[in-house]
Formats: sequence, structure tokens, C-alpha cells
Amino acid sequence: MHTRKTMAKLLSLKTWYQLFVDNFLAIVAVAFVAAALRRAWPVSVDDLAGSLRAVPPVRILTAVILTAGVAQLRRLRRPRDVYLVEYGCFRPKPCFRAPFATCLEHAFYLPYQVDPESVTFSIRLLERSGLGEETSLPISYHYIPPDRSLEAAREETEDVIFSAVDEVFARSSVRPEEIDVLIVNCSIFTPTPVFVDMVVNRYKLRPDVKSLNLSGMGCGAGLVNIGLARHLLQVAPPGTHVLTVSTEILSSQYYIGSDRSMLLPNCLFRMGAAATILSNSPERARFRLGRIVRRKTAARDADYNCIFQEEDDNGILGVRLSKDLTTTAGQALKRNIMAFGPLVLPVSEQLLVALSLLKRKLLSCWGVKVRLYRPDFRTAFEHFCIHAGGRGVIDEVQRGLGLSEEDVEASRMTLHRFGNTSSSSVLYELAYIEAKGCMSKGDRVWMISFGSGFNCSSVAWECLKPAIDSDGPWADCIHRYPVQLPDVLDGSIA
Repeated sequence: MHTRKTMAKLLSLKTWYQLFVDNFLAIVAVAFVAAALRRAWPVSVDDLAGSLRAVPPVRILTAVILTAGVAQLRRLRRPRDVYLVEYGCFRPKPCFRAPFATCLEHAFYLPYQVDPESVTFSIRLLERSGLGEETSLPISYHYIPPDRSLEAAREETEDVIFSAVDEVFARSSVRPEEIDVLIVNCSIFTPTPVFVDMVVNRYKLRPDVKSLNLSGMGCGAGLVNIGLARHLLQVAPPGTHVLTVSTEILSSQYYIGSDRSMLLPNCLFRMGAAATILSNSPERARFRLGRIVRRKTAARDADYNCIFQEEDDNGILGVRLSKDLTTTAGQALKRNIMAFGPLVLPVSEQLLVALSLLKRKLLSCWGVKVRLYRPDFRTAFEHFCIHAGGRGVIDEVQRGLGLSEEDVEASRMTLHRFGNTSSSSVLYELAYIEAKGCMSKGDRVWMISFGSGFNCSSVAWECLKPAIDSDGPWADCIHRYPVQLPDVLDGSIA
């Protein structure tokens, strides 16, 4: 009881500290005005009018012109705001569902799995992964052996991409002919014609539409799309619209060898896609785009080789995931926070970090180790969308940021319901928050993604208008969430 009272007092003290520091300038301004009025009081209207008449008109006109000029210059130098008009996610049909029993049966009957230990490893990994019974795999994976043909990959592409784009157009009032820029990303599978041409052909976009096709950037490419769109919109004419699509096509990428580090993608990745419409006009917008920070750690050999596409010892192509993936993600996040934190944290938190650094520097002279203060990002954001790359990745970010289970609920439930949908996962998480009715006007969202290279991206959003319904990928199952996940006794990459 005594401990609870002490904690309550400390929390109350910190709340008052934050209110004082974050509003310090406003408090000083009010105090200054109050002191000036008290000193000059009483002042009559006639005295004020007389003082104004005593000022030469030329000075008043000059002051007005200078004030207007400074305001206009500040407005022109300020980057143009970018907005999220709407987003849509692929919602898999029941025929795509891949429950554990199906995965278990396939693991034993696949002609490729000649190593029983590899089969046991895959099953054990799947059981500890945090994935549920309703995740989905493309139809090609349901065959024995899986159909790894180009035709199967194209069929999956049309299923996920067109469904996501149909959804975003249906949820917004933007028409296909209003799209000025198209950006599509898929990491490994890149057919000819490319994805942007498939979308242009399907929706008959204008012949002058600007298009970009990104590949090889892994799960972080979705937020790379957003950053690229922002740069384009900040220099584009008002009213420009950008359509982005993020996906990963699995059909042609099934690994048929027995290397354990290459079996991980088979167990974790699931089909999915997300589309967004962004604009530099606030009309019809639902979110305002805030700060974006992206940091790459590819200069370090260990990070560069952390997610690597190569052939195994038997010449079979696959993607190798390092056992140090979660550690690498944690280190990349720290580098990202060093740049992102000062841009989004309130002054009260930044001051505590600065004092902590100063204390460490002073006491290090006497050999005293001081633990640095970990900033509370919940003072800057109400919601967190952490890439659902695996249970271990979410755990690492939760520990690193000091988040609660409620803060990472959207990430864990997205991993459970949809699996690792690669670059589109953060938008499935945003859809979860909105489907639960937790999003309010003015709420701030932090999206965090990781990708091969290795890179970490952070994107901040501010909600302008919450969704008026719970339609979307969670429409048929949101009432069942959150669910209780089984405990994992030993750590794993998943």
C-alpha cells in the first residue's frame, strides 16, 4: 500500500512537471503581460488613443508591411502539409485460410522436406510464432507440392493488389482519373510488365500518371513509399493525389530446401496488401502526415547480411534470416530514435534526457555508471503501429520503448490474425485501432517498420477524422479480439 501511494505521488509530480515545462513559454508570456498591465494600470481608452495618434503613420504602415512580409515568408518556407485521404487493406477470403493442421499435413507430405528435423523445427517455430489459425496463404501454397510458377504469382498479385486498391477507392471519394502519381512496392517478385503497369491497366489511369516501382527493400518499403510520396507532394501543385500500394508476393518464393534460417519466411510470411491515397490538400483528408525519419545500418556487415537472398549449399534459392535479427532490429531502432525523438517528444521529456546525459558525463569521471533516462513516447503518441514481423521483433521494440501490452496490442493481434504481411502490416494495425473505436480526432500515431539492408523507418500521423465505420480487413472478426496468446518460454527469432 505504501509503495502504491509513493508511485501515485511520483506520477502526480511528473504530471505537474510536464505541464509546467511543456507550457513554460506560455506561462512566462502570461506572467509578463500580467506584470505589464499591473504596472501600467489604470490606463484609460483616451490615453491609449492618444498614444497611437502620437505615432507617425509611416511607422505604423512600415510595421504592418514588415509583419505581413515576415508572415508570408514563413508560410512560403514552411514545407507543404501532406495528408492521408484514405487507406484500404486486402481482406483474404476463407479459401485462403491456412490453419496449423493444414500446415502440419503439408510439412509431412511435401516431397522437398527430406530432413525430418527441419519439419519438426518448422512446426515448433510455427507454434511459438504468435500466428493464429486464420492467417492466409495463396492458393498456390495449398497444392502439394506448392505451385511456384510465374502464373501462380501473377494470380496472387491480382488478388491482393487489386483488392486493396478497390477497397481504398470504395472508401474514398477519389476517382482513378484523379491519381497523379502511382508508387508500388514488392520486395522479391518483380514481373514484366511491372506492378505499376498492372495497376494502370486495370484502373485505366491517365497516360500522364507518374509511376515508380520499388523492389528489394523488404518489410520497411511501405513507409519508404510514404516518405517518397511526401517529397513529391511537397513540390507538386495543390490537389495532387498519390496512390501507393505495398505488398509481398509469396507464390514463387516458397523455399524448398532444409536450411533452417531459410525456412523461417515459409513459417512467418502471409499474403496481404495495403493501398493509400495521399494528397497535399486537406480536403477529404483523415490523417495529417507528421515527421518521417529513416535510418540505414547497411555499413555494418552483420546488419547488411541480416536478411539476405541467396542460394543454400544445395543451390536452392531462398531468403536467409539471421538469428540476430531481433538484436539488429533493436540497435536500428535506437539509431532511429536518436533522430526521431527530438522531433516529436515534448520539451519536458527532452530535458530529462539531456539531464540524464549530463549526469552520466559528470559521474563517469569517478567511474560511476549511470543508466540513461528512457523517454516516455506515450507523452507524444496515443497509438503505436509496430511492424508485425514476428513475436520476437514486437517484444524487442516493446522492451526498448517501455510500452505496455495495450500499446502493442494492435501489433500482436495483427500478427495473430494476418501473420507477417511484410510492408503492409502497419496499415492492418492502423485498421485494428480504428475498428476497435480507439481512434479520436487529434490522436497521434507512430508507425515503425524494419526492412532488409538493414533499415528502420518511423512515421508520425495525426488523426483529423476517425473512421465512421469498422469496415475493412477486421470487419468479420474484430469482435473476437484481443485474444490471449500462449506464453513462449524460450526466446526465438519469431
